Amino acid sequence: IKISADRTTAVVDGSGVLYDPRGIDRAELSRLAEERKMIQHFDVSKLSPEGFRVLVDEYQITLPDGTLVQDGLSFRNGFHLNKLAGADFFVPCGGRPESIDINNVHNLFDAEGNTRFKYVVEGANLFFTQDARLRLEKAGVHLFKDASANKGGVTSSSLEVLAALALTDEEHSRLMCEQPDGSLPEFYKQYVADVQSAIEANAAREFECLWNESKRTGKPKSVLSDELSVAIVDLRKNLESTNLWDNVALRRLIMRKALPAKLLENLELDTVLERVPLNYLKAIFGAYLASHFVYEYGAVPSQFAFFEFMSKFYAQAETSA
Repeated sequence: IKISADRTTAVVDGSGVLYDPRGIDRAELSRLAEERKMIQHFDVSKLSPEGFRVLVDEYQITLPDGTLVQDGLSFRNGFHLNKLAGADFFVPCGGRPESIDINNVHNLFDAEGNTRFKYVVEGANLFFTQDARLRLEKAGVHLFKDASANKGGVTSSSLEVLAALALTDEEHSRLMCEQPDGSLPEFYKQYVADVQSAIEANAAREFECLWNESKRTGKPKSVLSDELSVAIVDLRKNLESTNLWDNVALRRLIMRKALPAKLLENLELDTVLERVPLNYLKAIFGAYLASHFVYEYGAVPSQFAFFEFMSKFYAQAETSA
């Protein structure tokens, strides 16, 4: 909600359902997002005549079109299957696992067989079963699976751990924690910005790779998500058995690219390399090379692709050495 500029027509959360076909008032919706409040706090006077809010503890509610809602809890739990829940984008960010499976996915189609959503981005893990995903993709929906959409959380937590490993207890308390006056250190704010930039860059690479590979191969994006993940993990493991890490110039080049800029601004690279456990450093090194290679060359690259990929890094390492 905070970063988008779309016309949101429906929000479902723990308190109920908020719906307005003309678009939910953006200023009021942004207020709730900033204050971390659920839609039970929405000012309903800002809804259009066709809009409504149904809370989970309400009963016998008549909607603007005359439909009678027996109880708000059941209405909330099944609203994603309701014919009113049609839009260009569907972004499930919570809910029960397997909420949409092969037995109910037909509810996401209208009477003419058209899908009610053009794009699905799975912010919630396991909201769809794989067979439901494939059914939607076969019908032309562009679906981005949870394994791809949620990688930002892995990046964020990994870099949070990195900061804890690289900083001393005193530095971490001073630079990464809320201060006695309630303020947040400037280092923390900039570190968060670095993390967000890394997430956005990785998301862009993942999207471009999925989109291009799907066009090239005709494979569903939900299948390609798994293939990319497996390719990255396998390559990272294989890199552990090479001597790439032993190339000092290459090692320093990749770590400077992989580590957050604010961390390197505050600590010398040598300090980070000294403080952070070796296995963690090698994991960062391998993950950077593996992910960038797969995003650039796909899950099934040519025989000489990795040599071509690494040649540019070797050239940069020689220049910076």
